[in-house]
Amino acid sequence: MDRAEKKEAVAALNQTFSKAGAIVVAHYSGLTVAQMQALRKRARAEGASVQVAKNRLAKIALDGTSVADFSPLLKGPTLIAYSDDPVAAPKVAVAFAKDHDKFVILGGAMGATLLNADGVKSLATMPSLDELRAKIVGLINAPATKIAQLSTAPAAKLARVFGAYAKKDAA
Repeated sequence: MDRAEKKEAVAALNQTFSKAGAIVVAHYSGLTVAQMQALRKRARAEGASVQVAKNRLAKIALDGTSVADFSPLLKGPTLIAYSDDPVAAPKVAVAFAKDHDKFVILGGAMGATLLNADGVKSLATMPSLDELRAKIVGLINAPATKIAQLSTAPAAKLARVFGAYAKKDAA
């Protein structure tokens, strides 16, 4: 890489770090190309991205962002998984780490909060932003549904009583 390419890479990483909801740093040494492609495919499906970047350039890109300084984690062959949704990248990384022993999660960052490996794993167990929105809409809808059921219940009971009297008289 020449200087111009390095400057572009640092600028792109800086912008990525600034926009990311969560960042996961992991060692990928020993994974095959097919396994890395599977990881990238799974990440894309979940709305996350996986990138292998030079550690030195990633450390430079961290300067000037509001993201927690995870530069001590950038040693050896590391990859960076990130997503706008704070839960998507950790979920993908933890699920992939369960299937592949050579994929080791080192830690990460969520905004200004530095996460260790256990923090990333606990973040992965949380529901995604879309799931939380669906639960909130369900909770808001539930009282209206209950009121509608309660308002129609007396009429239904009366109809059953009249139906029973009609059957009784017919018999």
